[in-house]
Amino acid sequence: MGSIGVYIFRTTFGAFLLVLISLTSVIWITQALRDVDLMTNRGQSVFVFVGITSLIIPHLVLIIAPVALVMAIAHTLNRLATDSEIIVMNAAGMPPWRLFRPFLAVTIVGALVITCIGAYVAPEGLRMLRRWLTEVRTDLITNIVQPGRFTSIDRGLSFFIRERQPNGLLVGILLDDRRDEKERVTILAEQGEIVKNSAGSFILFETGSIQRHESKQPDPSIVQFDRYAFDLSQFAGDSQVTHYSVRERYLWELFRPDPNDALFKLVPGQFRSELHDRILGPIYPFAFLVLAYTFLGAPSTTRQSRIWSIVTLTVGVVSLRLMGFISSIVGQSAPLLIAVQYLLLATTIGVCLFAISRGMIIEPPASLTNRVNALIGYVKRRALAMTGAAR
Repeated sequence: MGSIGVYIFRTTFGAFLLVLISLTSVIWITQALRDVDLMTNRGQSVFVFVGITSLIIPHLVLIIAPVALVMAIAHTLNRLATDSEIIVMNAAGMPPWRLFRPFLAVTIVGALVITCIGAYVAPEGLRMLRRWLTEVRTDLITNIVQPGRFTSIDRGLSFFIRERQPNGLLVGILLDDRRDEKERVTILAEQGEIVKNSAGSFILFETGSIQRHESKQPDPSIVQFDRYAFDLSQFAGDSQVTHYSVRERYLWELFRPDPNDALFKLVPGQFRSELHDRILGPIYPFAFLVLAYTFLGAPSTTRQSRIWSIVTLTVGVVSLRLMGFISSIVGQSAPLLIAVQYLLLATTIGVCLFAISRGMIIEPPASLTNRVNALIGYVKRRALAMTGAAR
């Protein structure tokens, strides 16, 4: 690759890692804050909170990595142009493909990372997230419910105990069930305990009452009991069969889905769309690479504004990815539209490679550039005038 190639590779790859880690961290924090109730309402430690929420990071990387790559390539090309290094390389007789190689090497590394994450790491992370959350929910009553605090077990289901004795006996129990809009059930018991057997998990209440208040009735009905069992198996994941979503399937499971899979029978279009998304995921970085190199890789002087090239590149990348998302969504019901993604990527890569091989410099018409520059100058003058008047 040569010393120049190593320099460009190191600069681009470092920028790629920096942008990828920064964007992923910001988006992960926004997503993690939605699950902060794991620490507040469910009594989990900060380590469990970070561990659970971090399992979505591989899925975020799949979406962010191509964007981070094109930002790193654009940054490096713009830096080389600003320092007139591209002009010097071109004047020294270096062909365009020589400068293109280190960027291609970085893209290959990024594509391999995306392939590995999309095939196994991201689905496995989502599966672990599901299992971990199930365990947290299962242990809510046995380990997490704190005496003297109301704890939300499920949406509309709250639990309270006054005291937990060393032998595991729960004293002063209240369970409020509002999951059914037509009826509210409140259970009060002097004491109780958790019972687990082959039939499932139960909380066995002793000496208490059940209040049932139907929405259409003015008064509740109260039933006294000596012993009453409440089924907790619905909140335990070990006794239930886990059904993974389409995004939680490995790549090979999407290639050959089980014909008897209930989810596959219900939404075969989602399986097909997700499969093609996983296949095309590593190809998008190459399309973004040739787009960036076409608009920013041509030699230009420091007097030539590169704003137009950066804006055009941004519009091209956003449009290409947006059309891919649309064809993927619509393709769930219309399979032929999935081919639009392949056609768009093939056309983009082919046209850009042709432009790079011919050394084309893509610029807007001079008349349009002059008009926009005049408009920008007018806005600046008006802003300065308003600033001076305000003073």
